Amino acid sequence: MLTQRKNCIQAFCNFRKYSKLASKPWLNGPGLSDFLKKSVPTQTVEEEVPSSVSHYLDAQEHQPENNLESEEQTKNVFVETYGCQMNVNDTEIIQSVMKNAGYNNTNNIDEANVVFLNTCAIREGAEQKIWDRLSNLRHTKKRGVKIGVLGCMAERLKEKLLERDRYVDIVAGPDSYRDLPRLLGEIEGGQQHAVNVILSADETYADIAPVRLSSNGVSAYVTIMRGCDNMCSYCIVPFTRGRERSRSVHSIEDEVRLLSEQGYKEITLLGQNVNSYVDRSEESSTGLGLSDENLPKMSDGFKTIYKLKKGGLRFTELVERVSNIDPEMRIRFTSPHPKDFPDDLLDLVKDRHNVCRSLHVPAQHGNDACLERMRRGYTKESYLELVDKIRKKIPDVSLSSDFISGFCGETELEHSDTISLLQKVKFEHAFLFAYSMREKTNAHRKLKDDVEESVKLRRLQHVTQTFREQMLERYASEVGTTQLVLIDGKSKRSKEQWVGRTDNNKKVIFDDVDHLTDVSTHVPNVKLRPGDYVTVKINDSKAQTLFGTATNRTNMKTFYN
Repeated sequence: MLTQRKNCIQAFCNFRKYSKLASKPWLNGPGLSDFLKKSVPTQTVEEEVPSSVSHYLDAQEHQPENNLESEEQTKNVFVETYGCQMNVNDTEIIQSVMKNAGYNNTNNIDEANVVFLNTCAIREGAEQKIWDRLSNLRHTKKRGVKIGVLGCMAERLKEKLLERDRYVDIVAGPDSYRDLPRLLGEIEGGQQHAVNVILSADETYADIAPVRLSSNGVSAYVTIMRGCDNMCSYCIVPFTRGRERSRSVHSIEDEVRLLSEQGYKEITLLGQNVNSYVDRSEESSTGLGLSDENLPKMSDGFKTIYKLKKGGLRFTELVERVSNIDPEMRIRFTSPHPKDFPDDLLDLVKDRHNVCRSLHVPAQHGNDACLERMRRGYTKESYLELVDKIRKKIPDVSLSSDFISGFCGETELEHSDTISLLQKVKFEHAFLFAYSMREKTNAHRKLKDDVEESVKLRRLQHVTQTFREQMLERYASEVGTTQLVLIDGKSKRSKEQWVGRTDNNKKVIFDDVDHLTDVSTHVPNVKLRPGDYVTVKINDSKAQTLFGTATNRTNMKTFYN
C-alpha cells in the first residue's frame, strides 16, 4: 500500500511537470514490434456480463463518475488502431474506459467528438503514417473535435508531438488510458493541451473488461503482461512500454472464464515478452519462495543480460491453468522470446489439445556476430537446437519468426547466414523488416547504421523470396491431410464459403454445406456457424491459404479421441 501511494504521488508530480511544454528535448526510443497490421477502425461490441464473473470485473462497478455526463449532448469517441495485437487489445481497454466515462464508441469518424489514434513507434515509416493521418484530420477541428495521440509514439515523442502538430489536444502513453476522461475534462475546461506519459511499474489494466473489437465472437485477446527487460539493441519496447510486469493469475483466469461463458472459442495470451510472465503476488505463491529452485527455466544455450528474478508463478503453469478452464477453447500466445521455451512448456503444448501447436520463435538473424550486436543472448547453433527440440517433441508444430535485414554492420556473409537459417527451418509464417535506426536504443548509442538503404531492401527481398519458397513447400505438404478447423466467418471470396484456421494457424477456405452430421452429438444436417469446429479434408494450397472439403462438424474431444 505504501509503495502504491508513493507511485501515485510520483505520477501526480510528473503529470504536473508534463502538463506544460518542455523547453528541452525528451528521450526518444526506438525498436521492433511484432505483427504489424494496417490501421483498424474500432468496432463496438455490446456484451452481456454473466452473473458468475468474479473480482476481475468488481472494479467496473466503482468507476469514477464522468464529469461530462451533466452535458446533454452525447459524446462519441472514435479510435483508430495502428501496429501490433497489443495495440488492438489496448484499444479495447480504451473503449471500455471511455464507455464507463459516459462516451459512446462509434465506427463513424464523422459522428465523433473525440478522435484517438492508438499509435506504433516501431520504425520511422510507422510514425510517418501518424503524421500523415494527423494532417488529414485537421479539418475536423472546425467542428470542435478533440484529437488525441495515444500509445507508443506518444510515449516516445511526448511533448514533441505538440510542438510539431498544434492540432493535437491530448498525448497519452500506453499506461495512461485510465486518465483519458480526466485529460479530456482538462481540455473541455479550457486547457490548451493535456499530457500523461508516465510508465507504470505495475500492471495497469488488470481489472478492466475490454470492449471486444472482434465482431465474430469467436476469438479474443487477453493481455497477461506488459513491457520487456531484454533490452535488445534495436528495440523500442523498454522505452515505450516500460519494464516487465504481469497480471495476477487469478485476474487472467477470471477473464478467460468470462470469455468462455460468452461463447468465445479461441483466446490469444498477449505480452511484449509473453512467455517471461511471472506472477509474484502473495496469493500465487508456489511455496518455493525466493529459493534458487524457483529461478525461471530457460531454453538450453540461451542467456540474458539481466539477473534472473526468483519466485512467482511462471508462464507454463499459467497456460496449464488457463487451458483447464474450457477444454474446447483454443489457447494461443504471442509474442515470445526464444530463451523462454523450457521443456515443461513444450511438453504442455504437446500434451494439451487445446494449446495450439503454433509457436512464434523470433530469430531476428542467422549470424552469430550480428546476433551478438543485437544483444539477443543466443547463437545460430543454439537457436537451431531449440527448433530441433520443438519439432521432435511436437512433430506437427507450425513455426513462425521475425527477421531484420540490414542491421548495423551486416555484411554479405552475415546476410547469407540468415538465408541459410531460413532454408534449414522452413517457417510457415514470418515477419520481415528492413532495419530502421531509432534514437535512444543501444544500437543508436553504440553502433552505426552503415548499411545503405538500397542494400537493405535488396537483402530484404532476398530474405522474403527465400521464406516464400520454404513456406509454399510447407503448405503444400498439408494437401491430403484432414484438419480440425475453427470457423471464423464467411470468406471474403464468396458468401457460399467459410474461412477458418487450423490448430497450427493455417487459413482454410471451404464450401458451405447443409448436409453435415455433428459427430460429437450424432445430429444430422446441421447448419454451420462461426465458432464451430469442422473436420476438413485439404485438397489444395495456394500462397498462405489451404482449400478443402468439410466432412463433418465435431468438437476437440471427439476429434482427438
